[in-house]
Amino acid sequence: MYSSVIEKERRGDYLGKTVQVVPHITDEIQDWIENVANEFSDEENNPPDACVIELGGTVGDIESAPFVEALRQFQFRVGKENICFVHVSLVPVMGPVGEQKTKPTQHTVKELRGLGIIPDILVCRSEVALVDETREKLAKFCHVSSEAVISAHDVANIYHVPIMMNRQGVRELLASKLNFNLPDKNKLLEDWEAMANHVNSLEEEVHIAMVGKYTGLSDSYLSVTKALQHASYSVGKKLVIDWIESVNLEVGDSSESEVYQKSWDLLKRADGILVPGGFGGRGIEGKISAAKYARENNIPYLGVCLGLQVATIEFCRNVLGIKNANSAEFDDNEENHVVVFMPEISKTHMGGTMRLGSKPTPFLVDDCKIRRLYNNESYVDERHRHRYEVNPELIERIEEAGLIYVGKDETGQRCEIMELKDHPYYVGTQYHPEFKSRPNRPSPPFLGLLKAACGIEI
Repeated sequence: MYSSVIEKERRGDYLGKTVQVVPHITDEIQDWIENVANEFSDEENNPPDACVIELGGTVGDIESAPFVEALRQFQFRVGKENICFVHVSLVPVMGPVGEQKTKPTQHTVKELRGLGIIPDILVCRSEVALVDETREKLAKFCHVSSEAVISAHDVANIYHVPIMMNRQGVRELLASKLNFNLPDKNKLLEDWEAMANHVNSLEEEVHIAMVGKYTGLSDSYLSVTKALQHASYSVGKKLVIDWIESVNLEVGDSSESEVYQKSWDLLKRADGILVPGGFGGRGIEGKISAAKYARENNIPYLGVCLGLQVATIEFCRNVLGIKNANSAEFDDNEENHVVVFMPEISKTHMGGTMRLGSKPTPFLVDDCKIRRLYNNESYVDERHRHRYEVNPELIERIEEAGLIYVGKDETGQRCEIMELKDHPYYVGTQYHPEFKSRPNRPSPPFLGLLKAACGIEI
């Protein structure tokens, strides 16, 4: 938002006026919301019925102040009958008797009302379901009806939350506020509940080794872990992710250490190996070693973005005999570059200069595992986020040795999907398929990894 406003000021859009948080930043936020809300939402170019806006953080945070003010103004811009404010708050359970404390929610609602936003619905996060006394107390002091106080208590798995909300009448509350007509039956919710119950019943485990550079903070790979979970539900297995820091797989001073041995033991016990995206040279040799182990031992492998690139580097080193094969990202010696900088990308301005967004990838091979996983579609649309690509000058040589790039961009030059011949599952994608995975519609590359890891034919 700030960048857009600064750019407009530099362009002269404000005619030399002093740029301020109010109205310039707040207007920009409102314009952004309105533009997104009017984007076509389906193949028939129909506008969406509703737009969900999440404002994270804590009420009163200085970082969120312009956004709160923008939403306060926005309710008058679109009309109060067209907006519903849902406030999520914590109701802690205190003491040996498990008393539910309402003061934190009372205070945060009071502060929010002071900022000009009056919640229509309260969603109260708690360890246990709200008792009637707590619900009535919150309704009385927070200026909402008791029906609009929703209990968001702990459940067996997160997929039960929409079912729990529906049983408390959230659909009816939203429909009443926004003047929607509800169908008598909702097959989507019925299917969703069946899926949630299915997740509870999973017992047999499947182990996937996640070889990453940022495993100390698992949220770094949140989309990837969710995509793995979605795929595991489809194959009926309970997912166990074995986190492996790629540095710990590298040969060096620590080769005889306990951490090194433990990391390799985890990798060797895994049913499948996944190498996710990342940046920078740290831990790259460990990722290359993981790709080599998967290739040589017929272990199912999925490489995402950087994972495709390290698999290509490993193949060039150990199959093609390019001794010092590497990426331009990690090695300045141009003779060794099997992964190169894309010519249209800026090398100096890192922010916002990647190849970004959803782009089509046509399949060039009629019969391959990854295409079957995509239901034999002629092309796929997936989201990208990268600056480097496989060196186009080496593609023919690599493919002659058995590593086939079965999907390329619209020009037929840029490699997007790789697959190794005569291997149970050795696949890489330059794009990020995890971003489009859903609990009841798993990402095809991740589904392929889980199927192969479970011995299911693709």
